[in-house]
Amino acid sequence: MTSEVVIDVREKEISTALLEDKNLVEYQNEPKQASFSVGNIYVAKVKKIMPGLNACFVDVGYERDAFLHYLDLGNQFNSYTKYLKQVVSDRKKLYPFAKASKLPDLKKDGSIQQTVSVGQEVLVQIVKEPISTKGPRLTGELSFAGRYLVLIPFGDKVSVSSKIKSGEERARLKQLIQSVKPKNCGVIVRTVAEGKRVAELDTELKILAQRWEAALVKIQKSPKRPQLVFEETGRAIAMLRDLFNESFENVYVNNEDVFKEIKHYITLISPEKQNIVKLYTGKVPIFDNFNVTRQIKSSFGKTVNYKHGAYMIIEHTEALHVVDVNSGNRTRSENGQEANALDVNLGAADELARQLRLRDMGGIIVVDFIDMNLAEDRQLLYERMCKNMQNDRARHNILPLSKFGLMQITRQRVRPAMDVNVDETCPTCNGSGKIRSSILFTDQLEGKIDRLVNKIGIKKIYLHVHPYVAAYINQGILSLKRKWQMKYGFSIHIIPSQKLAFLQYEFYNADGQFIDMKEEIEVKQNH
Repeated sequence: MTSEVVIDVREKEISTALLEDKNLVEYQNEPKQASFSVGNIYVAKVKKIMPGLNACFVDVGYERDAFLHYLDLGNQFNSYTKYLKQVVSDRKKLYPFAKASKLPDLKKDGSIQQTVSVGQEVLVQIVKEPISTKGPRLTGELSFAGRYLVLIPFGDKVSVSSKIKSGEERARLKQLIQSVKPKNCGVIVRTVAEGKRVAELDTELKILAQRWEAALVKIQKSPKRPQLVFEETGRAIAMLRDLFNESFENVYVNNEDVFKEIKHYITLISPEKQNIVKLYTGKVPIFDNFNVTRQIKSSFGKTVNYKHGAYMIIEHTEALHVVDVNSGNRTRSENGQEANALDVNLGAADELARQLRLRDMGGIIVVDFIDMNLAEDRQLLYERMCKNMQNDRARHNILPLSKFGLMQITRQRVRPAMDVNVDETCPTCNGSGKIRSSILFTDQLEGKIDRLVNKIGIKKIYLHVHPYVAAYINQGILSLKRKWQMKYGFSIHIIPSQKLAFLQYEFYNADGQFIDMKEEIEVKQNH
């Protein structure tokens, strides 16, 4: 299996797509100014204590206060609290972490009101982003994740991933990390560290320790609260950190700054693979070029079609996700109804495993498969689903089919499910149902070009339109594009873009900046 990552950096957002054998399996989209990410560490103030929930609400600068349960404070909460006071007490000289004293573990059956007070400063890390009506979920047990290791300040032991089976290798890694780990820190050794040399592990441990040190310096220097003291790397790099393996063939990026950032990161973790990072400079949008846009349009939405006319309906409620499997208009199997149901269900299991990763669906997922009478068929379906989910990084649990033919799946939820709206509102009528004659669309574009060239004075224009419209503008020896260039004496590039609706258009200048050319009537219709 070959893996490729395609990263589309636009003015306001960054989209990352993971392709396995050219099929889209993971997709993430985040605004450039996204203020939240799992892994961010804050110094924040306790806002409100809830004795009934044995929890408190903490202000981390978001519109909804974050939730911190007593059991999530972490065993070393008292040690963090004491050290935080020592760091803040001297703005000139940082109290060394190696000298920090470890206090006894927090009691498992303690209460929140006896541990924290309103207005108290606490060091917290985000473990779940705001989902629906809930604010972020926090923990007081901080960790700094790298590719091979996870550093835990105030931890006391070295743990090795249970997926490393060799007793000899486990003992080697444990002994090695014990000898190089910083004082007052615990370390978790991740699965990919298996067989790695001491130099690689030591280098990463030093980098993680520097991140912790940098966070402490920020706390010491600035009295601002709440304060972001450590920001998790961007989603693109976080995705590479967790997924990167020897099967990665290409990482394509369409932005030079992000290209340098990713190349630098790959050089650190796998120098021999640094040449797989490539800067994409083509004129066609990067997602269109690698067939990602088409896959996004066909994979998201309420109805998902898969093989031979069968389809799934995916609905989301406050409490859970519900999936209904339908055989659609597929032709009946020669072996009868039972074989037909099994075939449809196995196909659904394959597609559903991909959809869970793609949409990052979490919480409880209930799947209504087509009823099957034979116990061995139901077992086969359960085993197929378990096998398909092996590639999923999120923690999950799958139950065999119930009496009613329902399969229940729980999947770790750390951020809201990805919901990409693939329905297109008509850009010309904005949902009113009436449009100007479409043959006049190019006249409308020409009017806007005239204004751009003669009134605004722009001499180089990039016009993004639907591929059908682009073909119409470029057709013939004396095409519309040539006529416009001769008439207005300027340079115009027609870029076909699959993400635009049929009569939608976007103008960009030579620097790639969007030029808003909507007319007053269009703006009114939008509102």
